[in-house]
Amino acid sequence: MNDPVVIVGSGLAGYAVARELRKLNTEIPIIMLSADHGGFYSKPMLSNALAFGKTPASILNNDAVQMAAQLKIYIRPYCRVATIDQSRSMVTLMDGEEIFYDQLVLALGADQVRLPLQGNGVAKILTVNDLDDYQNFRDALTGKKRVSIIGAGLIGCEFANDLAAAGYQVDVIDISAQPLGRLLPPAGGAFIQQKLAANGVFFHLNTTTQTVDQVNKQFRLTLTSGESFESDLVLSSVGLRPRTQLAETAGIQVNRGVVVNRLLQTRFANIYALGDCAEVESKVLPFVMPITHAARALAATLAGNPTFVQYPAMPVMVKTPACPTVVSPPDFSVKGEWNVEADEEGVKALYQDEAGNLLGYALLGAATKEKNNLTAQLPPVLM
Repeated sequence: MNDPVVIVGSGLAGYAVARELRKLNTEIPIIMLSADHGGFYSKPMLSNALAFGKTPASILNNDAVQMAAQLKIYIRPYCRVATIDQSRSMVTLMDGEEIFYDQLVLALGADQVRLPLQGNGVAKILTVNDLDDYQNFRDALTGKKRVSIIGAGLIGCEFANDLAAAGYQVDVIDISAQPLGRLLPPAGGAFIQQKLAANGVFFHLNTTTQTVDQVNKQFRLTLTSGESFESDLVLSSVGLRPRTQLAETAGIQVNRGVVVNRLLQTRFANIYALGDCAEVESKVLPFVMPITHAARALAATLAGNPTFVQYPAMPVMVKTPACPTVVSPPDFSVKGEWNVEADEEGVKALYQDEAGNLLGYALLGAATKEKNNLTAQLPPVLM
C-alpha cells in the first residue's frame, strides 16, 4: 500500500483511531489533517475546568509535534479539506493541494447549534466547542460576575455547575420544563434543579430567549415569557449538529449525521466516519464511550480485519458535582415507562418494558451507588 490512511479531524475520534491502528500496525502510513492546532486534549474537560483552576494550557496533553512523534504519524495543523474526490481517492485542501489516500476516515466532529435570535448582542454570544473557544471564554470571563447560559441540557448544566462553583452568578434558560429534559424523568429534573439552585444557579424554564441586546458593557436578555434581565456574558449551549457538509458534497449519504454501516463504512468502500459526525444504525452518539468502541473496531477494519462496531450499555456521567448524576439513556422507540423512587438523598429512575426488563436508568445523588449493578442488567446499545 503506497497511499496513506488519511484522517480528517484531530479530536478524540481522530486520535483514537490513529492510536488503535498503531497498536495493530506500525507500518501503515497515516496522515492526520487538522483544522486547528492539532494538539490532543480531553474535550469533556472543558465544561468543568473553571472550578478546578484548569487553564487552556494545562488541559492540552500534547501538541501536534509531540503527538506525531508518539504515534509515528504525520499531522498537518491548520489544514482544511475543501473537497473529496471519491473516484480518485483524493482530498483537495483549501489551498489546492491534493492528497491521495488508500482509506479515508472522517472524524469531523460537530458544531454548536446557534439559535436564530434577535438583537444587537447576538454576534457576541459565546460557544465552547474546542480548546480555542475555551480560551476565548476564559478571557471574556475576566472581571465578570453574572453569566447566562442558553440551554439546560447536559453541557449547559455542567457549565452552570462549574461557573457557580467558581463563584459566578448563573442564569440558565431552557424551553423544557426541567433541566436535562431529554435524559431525565420529571422527578430527576426537579432533583438536579434543586441541587444546582442551592449552589447559585437560577433557572428560567418553559421559555426561550427572544432577544439579546448589548447595553453598554452588559447584555439584556428578553425571554418569550416576557421576563428580561441583564448579564455580563452569554453562553449558548443548546446542542450539537454533526458536520456533514464535506461528506454531502462528495456524494456521501447523510441524514442526521454521515450515514455509515456497522463497519463504520459510508456508501464508498474506502471512506469511513466515526464520532460526533457519524450516524451508525440511525444512532448519533456524541459521547466518549461510543467513540472509544468505534475507534477500536474501525482500526481493526483499516488494518485488514473487517470488524463490526458493537456498543455495550454505556452510562454517561454528568459532571455536576453539586448533584452527582449518571444516566444510561434508554431507546425511547422501545415501549416502556419510568419507575421512580425519590427522596431527599437521591432519585432512582428505571426505564422498564412491560415485562419489567431494564432498558435504561437515571441515577441522581445517593442512588448513583447502584450504577454498576444496574448497568450489568442493561441490554447492549448495538450488538
